[in-house]
Amino acid sequence: MSDSNNIREDLALFNHIVDLFLKDEIERPVSDYISPENLQNELDLSLNEDPCIAEDFKDNLKKLVLSTPKSSSKLFFNQLFGGRQSKGVLGDLLAVMLNNSMATYKIAGPQVAVEKEIVKSICRLIGYPESSGGTFPTGGSMSNFMSMVMARDKKNKQIIKHGFKENFIAYSSETSHYSISKNASFCGLGKENVRYIKCNKHGQMDVMELENQIKKDLENNLIPFYINATSGTTVLCAFDNIDEISKISMKYNLWLHVDGAVAGSVLFSKTYSKHIRGVAKSDSFCFNAHKTLGVPLSTSVLISKNGDDLYNSFNNEASYLYQTHNDDYNLGQTSFECGRRNNSLKLWVLWKAIGTSGLEKIVDHEFDLAKHAREYVSSNSDYELYNFKDSLSVCFNFKNYDPIDLCSKLYERNKIMVGYGRFNNKTFVRLVTINSQNTKKEIDSFFKILEKFSQDFGNEIKKIN
Repeated sequence: MSDSNNIREDLALFNHIVDLFLKDEIERPVSDYISPENLQNELDLSLNEDPCIAEDFKDNLKKLVLSTPKSSSKLFFNQLFGGRQSKGVLGDLLAVMLNNSMATYKIAGPQVAVEKEIVKSICRLIGYPESSGGTFPTGGSMSNFMSMVMARDKKNKQIIKHGFKENFIAYSSETSHYSISKNASFCGLGKENVRYIKCNKHGQMDVMELENQIKKDLENNLIPFYINATSGTTVLCAFDNIDEISKISMKYNLWLHVDGAVAGSVLFSKTYSKHIRGVAKSDSFCFNAHKTLGVPLSTSVLISKNGDDLYNSFNNEASYLYQTHNDDYNLGQTSFECGRRNNSLKLWVLWKAIGTSGLEKIVDHEFDLAKHAREYVSSNSDYELYNFKDSLSVCFNFKNYDPIDLCSKLYERNKIMVGYGRFNNKTFVRLVTINSQNTKKEIDSFFKILEKFSQDFGNEIKKIN
């Protein structure tokens, strides 16, 4: 059988399995729980010398897919994945079939222009100049890492060649993403050279504490170089005050990065872009379209106010690779990876199909869902609300149940996928409302399932001491 026929046959199998999966997603929005210890008993995952019999292969593949957690279903409120936008799926499937690396224009062709158009459009939206640039890293963690590397190299160009010879200091809030600490290790800064700044009661970085810490470090002959502000913290979805933090960054000549991985997509909303007011004063910005916009994983965008900073930190000569066209069109010169998959096409296909106004509707709808959930919690005496308005995370406790035990039992009994979070010595259930395919009906259903579960199994759930 020819390669093209093999592809068509496998695509037919793909369509068959997807059809089964979508039907199963409606009938069973939460996949049956399989403990890690029972995986090998429940599924045939073995890899053997001889090929698998065709029918067994198909059956195994179906069972594997249908057993996987349904992270785009209407009862998935656990982690930060934004449902499933069909046009984004279309773009991702086309990228798989094209299978281009984004390193050079020679091998990516017009896909390079697709990525550059997205970058240009985002720069325009956030107010960056024409000299800005950007790339598509593998995720929010990599976006944050690249921003730290650019900040390091901007502060001292010799570090690229000779490494650190002085103690550089980075700043981030105590509620920021865990990647900041990892990235400090990766880029040679060291985890202990990250200062975690206290937050106010809303989970936002305390700007006064930030400046006081910078002053202390300067007095100790240390070298501050980088501030990470967060637009949508992982737990509370809090937005740091970028406008105020930018005054500090400019006063002390520090790189300001805005980690908008969770909720930076508010840039598309006229109503909610207020949460990133001042972002044009930052040096870099990132957001994840696979979160609030529902584009398939992974779709992270990193923007640098000065496009040359990307090139200065990540370019490297490779005559065996860069053989045609100038560096502006050879995207491997401004990215961390070389063989980088095409993650821009799926966002472009969605954006092209529904327009900026369509992206705005997605974002606004998700905030409306969160508002609906908060109003439900606030109006019911069995619930205690822990977060604030204009957040995509609705944090609460229910009937004094231990939130860790409650979330675990809901998961193990195949009821709802929801997680828990911690802030200010409080632990709570964290309902995330970034599936734009959901309606208020699904939010109401979440609470009904939770309440019914407490009636049926309440005596098995631990209580908070």
